[in-house]
Formats: sequence, C-alpha cells, structure tokens
Amino acid sequence: MTEKFQATIIGGGPGGYVCAIRLAQLGLKTACIESRGSLGGTCLNIGCIPSKSLLNLSENFHKAKNFSKIGIEVGKVKLNLQKMMENKDKAVTTLTKGVEFLFKKNKVTYFKGTGKLKSKSEISIIDKNNKETNIESENIIISTGSEPVPLPGVKFDEEKIISSTGALSLKSVPKKMVVVGGGYIGLEMGSVWSRLGSEIHVIEFLDHITPGMDKEISNEFMKILRKQGLNFHLETKVEKISKSKNGVLIETLDKKGKKTKLESDVVLISVGRKPYTKNLNLEKVGIKLDEKKRIKVNKNYQTNIENIYAIGDVIAGPMLAHKAEEEGIAVAELISGQSGHVNYEVIPGVVYTTPEVASVGKTEEQLKEKNTKYKIGKFPFMANSRAKAIDEPDGFVKILADATTDKVLGVHLIGPHAGELIAEMAVAMEFGASSEDIARTCHAHPTFSEAVKEAALSVEKRQIHS
Repeated sequence: MTEKFQATIIGGGPGGYVCAIRLAQLGLKTACIESRGSLGGTCLNIGCIPSKSLLNLSENFHKAKNFSKIGIEVGKVKLNLQKMMENKDKAVTTLTKGVEFLFKKNKVTYFKGTGKLKSKSEISIIDKNNKETNIESENIIISTGSEPVPLPGVKFDEEKIISSTGALSLKSVPKKMVVVGGGYIGLEMGSVWSRLGSEIHVIEFLDHITPGMDKEISNEFMKILRKQGLNFHLETKVEKISKSKNGVLIETLDKKGKKTKLESDVVLISVGRKPYTKNLNLEKVGIKLDEKKRIKVNKNYQTNIENIYAIGDVIAGPMLAHKAEEEGIAVAELISGQSGHVNYEVIPGVVYTTPEVASVGKTEEQLKEKNTKYKIGKFPFMANSRAKAIDEPDGFVKILADATTDKVLGVHLIGPHAGELIAEMAVAMEFGASSEDIARTCHAHPTFSEAVKEAALSVEKRQIHS
C-alpha cells in the first residue's frame, strides 16, 4: 500500500529539515526526502559549515605563524592540509548525523532518494539503487535549494575550474588562485586559501566588491582585504577561461578596453547561485515559475497549486540558510492553522572573513533611493578597548536611524565578531527600537558590543570614546 502523509518536504537542507521538525512538533505525520544521502543540504555538507571550519582553521594557522610578534615563541609552524580537511569533514559529519537524530526524536520519516512530483498529491522517490517508492501527501513543501552558476561555456571540473564545492576540498594549496566574483562566497574562500599560502586575484565586473552591501562598509572591507594580500581587478569581465598545461588561463577585458591574460593553478567561479528545481516535474504538475526560474508563491508560500508550497532558495529573496529556516517554520505553522510570519526587513547577513562583516536592514544607498531622511552614528573599533587589547582594531559600526522618529533602519558592522554583534541589532529592530534605546542600554565593559552602544550614542553626536 502507498504510505500517506499529512506533509512531505522535498529537500532536507536548513529550510526543509527545520520545516519537517516543526510540522512534526505540531502533530502532523511528516516525511522528508533528501537525495544527497545526508541531511543538512548545501549549508551543512558543502557550504556554510565546512567553509566556517576552514575559515577558522586557516585563521588559526595564520595566527600561529605570527605568534612571535606577541611574545609567544614556538617552533616552525607547518601546514598539514589533509588533517585540516579531516577536521572540517568531522564537523560536517557530526552535524548531519545530529539532524538525523532530531528526525528520529521528532518521528519524521526520512527517505533517502530523489523526490519527483507525480501529481499534486503523489511523489515518486528513486533511491541510489534505482528502486522506486511512491507516497501520497496532503501537503507538499519544495525546499530543494540552489546550485552554483557557471560562466557561459565553462564547465566545473572541481579540480582546476572549481565552484565553492571544489574550493572546500582542494588536495593541495594552489600557488595562485583566481576568484571570479567579489561576493561573500568568493571572498571567504579567497581568504582561506590566501592564509594557507595562495596568491589570490579577485575579478569583479562592478566597481566595488560585495554587491548590495552598504558602500562605505564595502570600501573599508576591500581596503582591509588588500592589506591582507588579496589582489582586486574591478570593472573587469572574464572573456574566456581555458585549461592550460600548468593550470588555467583566464582572459579578461577591463572598462578601458585593456585585455589581460592571467595564468592560475585554479579558478574559482563564484558569480552567484540559481534555484535547483530540475527533475521535480514542475511543468507536468503545472507549477508556475518567475522570470528568474524561481517558484512563484503567495504570502503564505503557496504555489499556484494550493497544497504545494515552496521555501528557501527556490523562491525570491536572499539565498541564506537562516532565511530558509524562518520560512520553514512559518509554512509549517501556516499549514497547521497558525499564523506563521517572516519579517524580511530584519534578516541579517554575515561575511565570515577576518574581520567579519555583518548587516541588517537598509543600506545608506537604499535610504537615499527612497528619499528617506536619516541620521548616521559611527564608531571605530580602533577606539574600542577590547578590540585594542587583543590587537583587532580594524573596522567600525554604522547605525542608520530615521531622522524624525529615531527608529533604527539599518546597521552595518565590519570588525571582530561582527556576526555575533549583529544579533543584538536584529532583536532591537524587531522590537522597533530607536538609536536612543540602544544608547541607553548598559553594555558590559570591556566588550566589542560597547562599539555598538557608542555608535548609537554617535547618532546624536554624543559618543564618549571618539
């Protein structure tokens, strides 16, 4: 007999597995289908988690090489890349197994295989042995994530022409790496391999890195990365990539019409991601897509077929794991008759380089575009006692507040632990806080968070320490 479920999620990434657990908590008989063979999607397996592991390990290696400067005498520091990769893989395995345990704990049925829609209530699952299982489901949630976008006419081989996936598992440190695209992922991976000894060249089509980031933060970020040894080729497009005897040849053209050839051991193509919707049979069922091939949904995450929903990278919005998680919980609660909701005005974004970069809310450019009158408060980490004490003085905090109401509209940080500091401001903004609310909240001393308080004080030009 065909097994029947009240809700089935196709895709076991951050959006999918969180949605499955919440549905089960709410009492629905729930299934989750994942083709990878391990839960957690791109994020846990070949994205957020392994990259953060390598960022941390490479930063530790870089610090160890410079211990003598701060009075710690050690012998010659050597890199064991294989052991570093094993450490990264261990973190991934621990976390993916943890999600499997959560499924068992919450009684979520886990199907390992590729899910495909047969009708609006039937799903076919093909496992790795090509065995087919059919199930029925009252509600179906599509959460199949995204995949890297290649350049036209260029195929990933994950050895010389690599995506972020290949960048996480290189078997040796390349002497030279070219990164195509100056976004979050390319800069994080470039930072990892730069610390481990690679010469990094970043090619960006725009006149600045990290598109969409507050321009002032973006400019400071590039200045710091240049100081760390990364090379930038702005307003430059890639015309051709071809494999050569020694590696890869990248031919570029800048805005002045100058052509350049760059020889490299590997090239990392990091120009964005696209929704992964192939092999789902969307056309047969009649699910509509938008012009960017994303699944169209209404405010309740329903497709044009009311019992089929979609969340995460396959729909509009930032391709972030935590955005997908919030949508997963919201859709589970909506299906259960509750009022699930995601506030898209307060979704933080973080770049996990050193220093970290984090933001939430509007950029200065967005406020100007909408003719919103605003005030700015800024405070440098150079004047923060904790940052100075541990010799991490780069960066600053920037708070944008409404000129009339003082409501915080956007916060942008570059500096130590920015990814953790942004959480305070996300909570503040969720509660509609003013800059004065932050300024009048006692922050522990000495902490990095004092820079946030001082930036809030600075909105009214009353900061104390700068």
